[in-house]
Amino acid sequence: MIEKQHLINRFVSYVTVDTESDPTSESTPSTAKQWDLANALVEELKSIGMQEVSIDENAYIMATLPSNSAKKLPIIGFISHFDTSPDFTGANVKPQIIENYDGNDIILDKEQNIVLSPTYFEDLLLYKGQTLITTDGNTLLGADDKAGITEIISAMEYLINHPEIEHGTIKVGFTPDEEIGRGAHKFDVKKFGADWAYTMDGSQVGELEYENFNAAGAIVTVKGKIVHPGYAKGKMINSMYIATEFINSLPQLETPEHTEGREGFFHLHNMIGAVEETKLQYIIRDHDRSHFEARKNVINKLAEDLNTQYGRDVISIEIKDQYFNMREKIEPVMHIVDIAEKAMIEANIKPLVKPIRGGTDGSQLSYMGLPCPNIFAGGHNFHGRYEYVPVESMQKAIEVIVNIAQLVARK
Repeated sequence: MIEKQHLINRFVSYVTVDTESDPTSESTPSTAKQWDLANALVEELKSIGMQEVSIDENAYIMATLPSNSAKKLPIIGFISHFDTSPDFTGANVKPQIIENYDGNDIILDKEQNIVLSPTYFEDLLLYKGQTLITTDGNTLLGADDKAGITEIISAMEYLINHPEIEHGTIKVGFTPDEEIGRGAHKFDVKKFGADWAYTMDGSQVGELEYENFNAAGAIVTVKGKIVHPGYAKGKMINSMYIATEFINSLPQLETPEHTEGREGFFHLHNMIGAVEETKLQYIIRDHDRSHFEARKNVINKLAEDLNTQYGRDVISIEIKDQYFNMREKIEPVMHIVDIAEKAMIEANIKPLVKPIRGGTDGSQLSYMGLPCPNIFAGGHNFHGRYEYVPVESMQKAIEVIVNIAQLVARK
């Protein structure tokens, strides 16, 4: 559908631009470097023939492919994000192209002995004989979600170059800051003007998701008291010890490495500590709304108990909701999931309908009036040095986008 080398070149041109987002920043986008790719995407959308291409003051990009049908058809959209996760560096990405993957270990960095191995990452064996794009072992790749952007732009390019394919109006949207939970915060749903949309932000081929975590972030601040250690008896309060007590009081098996499916968790992802003050940064996740609220209550109650134990306010908590499970917004319009499922089947893909152990822009957009299930983008092992994407998976995603456009036009 799209020539392989053209697809590789497009993807590589995106991932080699550093667009890491920053959760500590209050600006949108959270990092100025996201503008570099955003502005380039605007020019590319114009160059392939998209109409009404715009970028606003917060780097939200929108574009339109006008209908070529005489019928009155629903307006659909496709959305991806261009920031990469702050969990691992996205600077100086050096993609490696592995042609005709043979099923063996892939050396990412020989000097540091960093190896992408199917003995640990078994999904690699699904892609024997295919072309893989990996990292060099020192950065993430950025397939999350530059693979999605590659697929959307390539699908629009294909439809523009094949006007014989009937389709309605298609909207395209690219957002900043999805990785820090803010991707849809300033998305103008009314301006976008679609009846529904799909995020291209899933993982392996076939993934189709309309359930996601309810999500919140928590900052736990622990206050201590520093005095000279030689004269500290009865005076020093070491905030790091209290923070350790807090950490160990949360359920030890309710963490990402011990949970799966619809199971929720508490995830301590950052800690900065000294005697005087320690800050813990948690993310709180659960598919079930009542369990999600209970998890936030557990955090608050634990802080209250420790404050009581120490006889002073040693711990303060700040919890911010980030997004909610889109299922309740998608179920009333399940035909949009059915269309995506049929589009996959027509591309000889077995749909894998399952809950997202994460979130997408679509989860927020669904609550803003734009129902938005999630479709695979093809990458694996996001947010780290072992991230990779098969080129053939991106080709399949493009096929699904084109099939959706055609299915909507058949109505």
